[in-house]
Amino acid sequence: MPRLWKKSLLANNVFVAAAAILFGFSRRAGSFEMLVLGRLLVGVSTGLSMNVQTMYLGESAPKELRGAVAMTPAIFAALGIVIGQVVGLRELLGDPGAWPLLLASCLVPGVLQLASLPLLPESPRYLLIDRGDTEACLAALHRLRGTTNVAGELAELEEERAACQGQRAWRPWELFQDRGLRRQVTSLVVLGSALELCGNDSVYAYASSVFREAGIPKGKVQYAVLGTGSCELLAACLSCVLIERVGRRVLLIGGYCLMACWGTVFTVALCLQSSFPWMPYLAMSCIFAFVLSFGVGPAGVTGILATELFDQKARPAAYMVAGALVWTLLFLVGLGFPFLKEGLSHFLYVPFLGVCVCAAIYTGFFLPETKGKTFLEISKELHKLNFPRQSQGPEWTGPEVILSTEL
Repeated sequence: MPRLWKKSLLANNVFVAAAAILFGFSRRAGSFEMLVLGRLLVGVSTGLSMNVQTMYLGESAPKELRGAVAMTPAIFAALGIVIGQVVGLRELLGDPGAWPLLLASCLVPGVLQLASLPLLPESPRYLLIDRGDTEACLAALHRLRGTTNVAGELAELEEERAACQGQRAWRPWELFQDRGLRRQVTSLVVLGSALELCGNDSVYAYASSVFREAGIPKGKVQYAVLGTGSCELLAACLSCVLIERVGRRVLLIGGYCLMACWGTVFTVALCLQSSFPWMPYLAMSCIFAFVLSFGVGPAGVTGILATELFDQKARPAAYMVAGALVWTLLFLVGLGFPFLKEGLSHFLYVPFLGVCVCAAIYTGFFLPETKGKTFLEISKELHKLNFPRQSQGPEWTGPEVILSTEL
């Protein structure tokens, strides 16, 4: 992943513009291939921008606000879902004749990004640790903090720079070969997989049929579905407020436990919906509660793990691994969901509930809390967890470990 995040995001909008053109003219050309290619380009753009943005925000924010700042992409992702649901209403662009404009509307955020990105500096950590440019780092800190008193933060960055001295950037496959990154990689894979296998996307897919079972008229179901996106947006904002108060682990554990609880009730409601007239309403309530629980915990917190668990040289590779894992699983879940629905019927969410329980247990036992800690403090703590037998020895001062004897 390129470290020049601003140039990466600017160039990334080329994919958005090309996709918007393909979408806009696909109906006139009578070509479904243009739609497929446009979707592919949007997917590439989304995968790159979500990783680069979260990494930049996490690296640039002060440690006291790092979690809240790094969670803003989750808020805007939920906002994008809501906006998409709104403009997709039949009264707006949901009409069959307006769908090319609906798809081509992805050009709007691309234009906004092109206009705003040149106003922002590069990441201070990248400028100092990767490029060794102290003056540019100071200038970036002044612009981001709005104050001249950045000596303490600069000293912290210098300490981190000394710890990374002489290292090169990691390659993605090298993360799996180093014992010193065992806890970090395991957490990234386990919790990244749980994010896509917890059933939230399937809840969105199942929502329309549940709302119809609850007696909502077919023409009004779209408004009920709009409520699910609004719930996730509300929950993401709440999580952003809570993350620096209660910590990452509490939000993850609480979110997955609540999802398991509401998913269980939802499964019972589906099984008994023909026996009691009020069961469809309970199932509908569980959908909103499930989405709220997902937004408060896993939706935002999981995205910042690669920022906080890996050091400056390994972070880009970690984001490549996380991005590839998440989008691959999202693709597989999308393909397999219809078969799961047909095979398991009302017990469709039982496998997802198991994933939620396992994710909560793993977080409770194996994920360290990173709230309010510097990247170097997190690295030292993880080093002790990866090498417990050496934790009683001299204090670790850098990523490299050299063992020797007097002989």
